[in-house]
Amino acid sequence: MEILKTKSKPFNSLKMKKIIITLAVALSTLCSFAGEVKVNSRVLDAFKSEFASAKEVNWTAGSNFYKAAFVYNDQYVFAFYSTAGEFLGMTRYISSLDLPMSLQNGLKKGYCNYWISDLFEVSNNDGTAYYITLEDADSKIVLKSDGAATWSVYQKTTKS
Repeated sequence: MEILKTKSKPFNSLKMKKIIITLAVALSTLCSFAGEVKVNSRVLDAFKSEFASAKEVNWTAGSNFYKAAFVYNDQYVFAFYSTAGEFLGMTRYISSLDLPMSLQNGLKKGYCNYWISDLFEVSNNDGTAYYITLEDADSKIVLKSDGAATWSVYQKTTKS
């Protein structure tokens, strides 16, 4: 059996480092401009007055609203504003242990054979509501809290 020997050129690590640095700078520049959203001053002023200590703020724009995703009091939060700067509400993901006890009990009684795949709290001028997505092998159910006491079925789908 004959082993083929090839002569390779020595690896030029300096040249490779330059290429990697150039690509990294170009990629970071493209990424920073690709997701940049221009937020009007009314929205920014309203946000800053409500969430002055917010960190890591990222904005997205819808057709008639702005959404800020940020860290506030060590929690990841989403705040929604109209284009006129009116606060529409905020959401945050929570643990089932953060639900009011009556809602926890309602889940244990009526949905003990399901697992939780999503749970978030919505707060706005109308108060606070909770949405929870429950699943089993065959179906997916989204429940909405009616206040802090009971759940109602918001949406139900069958898995295929």
